[in-house]
Amino acid sequence: HSPARDAPTIAKLAAAIALLAAAGSAGFIAYRVVGTHPSSLTPTQYPGAARSQPSPAGADDNAAAAGDRRIPEQLPEVTLPDAKGVEHKLSEWRGRPLMVNFWATWCDPCRREIPLLKSLRHERQGESLEVVGIAVDFKDAVIQYAHSIGIDYPVLIGEKDGMAAISAFGMQTVFPCTVFADAKGRILTVKVGELHRDEAEVILNGLRDVDTGKMDMTAARQRVAAEMARLETGQTRRALAG
Repeated sequence: HSPARDAPTIAKLAAAIALLAAAGSAGFIAYRVVGTHPSSLTPTQYPGAARSQPSPAGADDNAAAAGDRRIPEQLPEVTLPDAKGVEHKLSEWRGRPLMVNFWATWCDPCRREIPLLKSLRHERQGESLEVVGIAVDFKDAVIQYAHSIGIDYPVLIGEKDGMAAISAFGMQTVFPCTVFADAKGRILTVKVGELHRDEAEVILNGLRDVDTGKMDMTAARQRVAAEMARLETGQTRRALAG
């Protein structure tokens, strides 16, 4: 294809990245949630929870027009290339519990949580947990950074279609953002913002209980929601006390 034909797309991505990078140092672009979670302001979303604000300026036009989209029950059939240009579908990892992590090289909290993602993947090998990173960034920057810090899980690159991938999940363009799905591809929850170990353990234990048949998806979502609300309350109290 002609490089000139891709110029508008690359220019659009560059403009969006510049805008989002300006917010990157603050952690992530916060937004209000209206859904099943006990808290009216929460960094966690569940299938069926509607987005209440449009995507920020510079994001994908289709995403901005879909302000009432909801997180799907199942992983959408997103297809993106890896560092070698080989395209992969998320369905390739069906049969394993999955963490889909949206990130960018310029995002401080994204970089901070990568060691945790690597650790969780190794610690839960017995549960066949897989982590798939989706980098909404320029290919060269992603390849260089992933190599420099030794990312050992699959990384797909949304150089052109990353924002559309976020939209397919019913989400705004926010970084970092991690989607948790069971072995059947059903979404348990979505964590917006930097993932911490206590939060990850709560959610991954929920996935384990669903995949082993100990708990159904509805009950797991309810338990995770309650536990995440408890953790959030504790974090708020500690922040106020500090």
